[in-house]
Amino acid sequence: MDDIIGKHFSITDPKGINTVIYQVNKTKKEYLNEFPKYTVERLDYTAEIRGDSTRKTYFVDEPSPNGNQLVILSFGKEKVVINTGILLGDEVKITKKPVPFKFDTLYAEKEEEYKEFNYTPNLKRAISIIDPDTAEEVKPMLYFDEKTNEVKGKCKLKPYKSYFAFEIRED
Repeated sequence: MDDIIGKHFSITDPKGINTVIYQVNKTKKEYLNEFPKYTVERLDYTAEIRGDSTRKTYFVDEPSPNGNQLVILSFGKEKVVINTGILLGDEVKITKKPVPFKFDTLYAEKEEEYKEFNYTPNLKRAISIIDPDTAEEVKPMLYFDEKTNEVKGKCKLKPYKSYFAFEIRED
């Protein structure tokens, strides 16, 4: 029987709230000249309805002995609450107060493609664009740029709709 190496933890979303969690990954030193310092990876989860609430169990496949940095996004009506946390051993520690973040809203009055962006060697993105109504990522259209010899992506945005976009940076 295969041993499962990983961790899991659960949260409960009240009615009208949809939480998604991302793990922050640091790019290996050998790739830092070509790629962003950090990328994000959305954690897989299972959901169980409990009355008016939804209990979600999230999975971290390869837990780091030094802890896994987490970004916790809770989408409600017309707002997003952003928290940070760390998975360390068998414990998840989450900030007591949401941390203020600088962000831009993406909005267009006609259908358009949102800029080209590079992927890291493991195809993780530096930036994530999320539909706040569904809390689902806007999936990019991948293509190979022969001029730069790189895999790139573009996202199509619907007109008259706002999107939430974020990227992890270090100042």
